[in-house]
Amino acid sequence: MKKLYTLLLAVLFSLSAFSQSPNGIIQSRVQKLDAMLDDAIANQKVPGLVAMVLKDGELVYHEAKGYADVASKTMMEKDHIFRIASQTKAITATAVMILWEEGKFRLDDPISNYIPEFKSPQVLEGFRYSDTTFSTRPADKEITIRHLLTHTSGLGYGVIDGDERMKMIYHKAGVTDLFTTENISIEESVKRLAKLPLHHDPGTKYTYSEGLDVLGYFVEIISGQPFDVFLKERIFDPLGMDDTRFYLNDAQGERLVTVHTYQDGKWQPFPVTFYDPDYPRKGAKRFFSGGAGLSSTTADYAKFLQMYLNQGELNGNRILSSKTIQTIMKNQVGDLWSGDKYYGLAFGVVTEDGVARGGLGSEGTFDWGGYFNTQYFADPEEQIIGLIFKQTSGAGNGDDTNWKFRQLVFTLIE
Repeated sequence: MKKLYTLLLAVLFSLSAFSQSPNGIIQSRVQKLDAMLDDAIANQKVPGLVAMVLKDGELVYHEAKGYADVASKTMMEKDHIFRIASQTKAITATAVMILWEEGKFRLDDPISNYIPEFKSPQVLEGFRYSDTTFSTRPADKEITIRHLLTHTSGLGYGVIDGDERMKMIYHKAGVTDLFTTENISIEESVKRLAKLPLHHDPGTKYTYSEGLDVLGYFVEIISGQPFDVFLKERIFDPLGMDDTRFYLNDAQGERLVTVHTYQDGKWQPFPVTFYDPDYPRKGAKRFFSGGAGLSSTTADYAKFLQMYLNQGELNGNRILSSKTIQTIMKNQVGDLWSGDKYYGLAFGVVTEDGVARGGLGSEGTFDWGGYFNTQYFADPEEQIIGLIFKQTSGAGNGDDTNWKFRQLVFTLIE
């Protein structure tokens, strides 16, 4: 009887080992994830995508599906380049923290210590739609670097702001939002922004803002380098992120995915609106938006996330200390966020309530996304990274791949 029991255990162990890879991933479920993405392409929910999963630093899944450009029938490839928009924010925050580690400033220093135009901020009170004039009152405190990192400064976001008054004020002042092909520097735009009223007193509310654009210019001031050069030398080169740039060279430009919108029953190129979708490869190429300007690949951004999972280091190159990573991941906005996540200094972070909801990962999983439909998450407990990059804007076609991808990734774990 004992021999039979031992034999059964051996058989069960061998079957278990056969059903999963050495890194604890159930391979049959990887096939289900792949089938879900195939189905999304077949049903035209998205024109094309690249998805990637890593576990314990090892590649589990990396596939390209559909079209990079529907009109020319250009197939999507794994190394295609995507506009990552707000995924730029975490990289800018990392740049800020690199300089913070060098003792250049404190997080609660007023930004006006370094950009004097922000001295004595004003809060919007009255507004006249007829001529866009407005009245203000003095803010009860100065804007700090921490406020800018956490979107609690009171600044707005111009053309994508939720307040129509702020949209009109920013437009009239000539503040550049998000990305541009025009000949303007971040210094010029930030100094225009500094003269405008705030939504609210700093630190009292969470308002998604151009705070990271301000900090891009702040990095230039503190480092004495152009922002794009600082990022290349201090983050991109050490991590091997060779395809992550504000603007692309000719060879990289050929790999840029078209921004699509779904109209009249088909996917077609998104038109020029308040921005030119072709901005990464044309125009003046001198506006380095710290909040939304970068383009990248799934493989490049995975290196950035793996550095964070490794507590600040990748392949022998240390970007941040482990203690700094701990600070970045702590709740920095108190109860201004509640529920599934809180906000740290660079990411949204999953709470215990988020774990209970399901499909978001372990407590402490950090994430964000971008304006053109790119998403990522990284789970420090399970040491798993997921990225799904697409390029769509405006009208969609029932795209549900973001939540399905994330939910299915966490079912892969043995």
